[in-house]
Amino acid sequence: MTRTHWLFGDQLGPAFLAADDHGPSRDAPVVMVESRAVFRRRRFHRAKAHLILSAMRHRASELGDRVTYVRADTYREGLRRAVGGGPVTVHQPTSRAALALVRSLDNVTVLPPRGFLVRQEDFAAWARGRRALRMEAFYRHVRRDHDLLMEGGGPVGGTWNLDHENREPPPRGARTLGTAAPYRPREDSIDDEVRRDLDRWEHDGDVSFVGRDGPRLFPADRREARTALRRFLRHRLSGFGAHEDAMLSGDDTLSHSLLSSSLNLGLLDPVECVEGAEAAWRAGEAPLNSVEGFVRQIAGWREYVWQLYWHFGEDYRKSNVLGHTASLPDWWNDLDADAVSARCLATVLRQVRDTGWTHHIPRLMVLGSYALQRGWDPAAVTDWFHRCFVDGYDWVMLPNVVGMSQFADGGRMTTKPYTSGGAYIDRMSDLCPPCAYRPNRRVGEDACPFTAGYWSFLHRHRGLLEHNARTSRAVHGLGRLKDLDALLRQERGRGEGPP
Repeated sequence: MTRTHWLFGDQLGPAFLAADDHGPSRDAPVVMVESRAVFRRRRFHRAKAHLILSAMRHRASELGDRVTYVRADTYREGLRRAVGGGPVTVHQPTSRAALALVRSLDNVTVLPPRGFLVRQEDFAAWARGRRALRMEAFYRHVRRDHDLLMEGGGPVGGTWNLDHENREPPPRGARTLGTAAPYRPREDSIDDEVRRDLDRWEHDGDVSFVGRDGPRLFPADRREARTALRRFLRHRLSGFGAHEDAMLSGDDTLSHSLLSSSLNLGLLDPVECVEGAEAAWRAGEAPLNSVEGFVRQIAGWREYVWQLYWHFGEDYRKSNVLGHTASLPDWWNDLDADAVSARCLATVLRQVRDTGWTHHIPRLMVLGSYALQRGWDPAAVTDWFHRCFVDGYDWVMLPNVVGMSQFADGGRMTTKPYTSGGAYIDRMSDLCPPCAYRPNRRVGEDACPFTAGYWSFLHRHRGLLEHNARTSRAVHGLGRLKDLDALLRQERGRGEGPP
């Protein structure tokens, strides 16, 4: 009997229908299930819901008569309506919950995952016996194993990591980097249908969204994703490296690729991204620091996060070494950027509200840092990032937020908490000069909430952080603060209102 192959909504590229030793049979019928319950369980960003549904329906349109596309309340119901009890194959889903679901169905055979460079068994072999699973060591392993940016058995240029060349602040006085604009798709009749459906669901009170929707900014099919990749490689990659950690109020995207949503929907394969970047360097079209930085994001960090999601196990979700339990305030959950006076936080919240995206430094050093300093529950912060970002999935956000952003795992992923005072934001952006708060002030009406929050955070966790080699010096600096008592009183009285 022919097995039907099930495509989840983040398995939309050709790799997930490749007929090989670990794929579905050639010309196998396909089923796709659009589950309304997914959107009831969480308050997703409206632009994210739009992108996912648009991408699924575009893929179904491409597959034509080969696919049975079911709109149902749940995955289980939709699969039953499509195939009854007939045999089904599916590539391993990207979340533990979805994997548990497909494994619970007697008629479903789970195939190995697709969309990543490293097999899970290969990562397990690499990790076996290691005291620490650091990204840098794993990244070098991937580079060697996949012959990426290698020459004569070593890294091209003689250096594995050029991050020190990729931390330049934005040019003084510049409102933008002047980089060519990123690819933006054109909406079509499928997008119109998705928007009407989402409007109806909201009107009927069936679901509730946050953020704004439209026009669609990210690719929803393979052709669009390939076009976005080509535009990045030809027109934006060369300027990516030096300023990848910078922030500019007038330039939300700088030289970033904006390919994460396409990779995480399965529309792009990581191999074509990193090999395309390497080809650009070998052709003299992009400098090594830009290319290595981009390759490190995909072959290093993205692969590392995917592997740790499965390697650390389900209990990793409950990590909370710092004991943070505060609830997320309504203004944060509602993406109410207009209620916020702190210019950096208002700017980044506005970007998330309007697009469902911002690049990695605003995520880590503005949004994540603020949540960490306020002591918010890391599980709630993780869920917020999952819901509010177009590229956010459980496997993406769990290690990124629990491990790196909120340091809730106590250092299993990273060697220190990633938080800072306002001086870092001032150095890496143009956001501070017009702000009502001063980055060098800890106490008073014009005290920067990040500067005050940073010292309050260090004080609150000094017992843990003074033994960390990367934070001990800062903790010892608490003893030199003559206004520490006033700062702590100020922070206790701040409450949960917007800064």
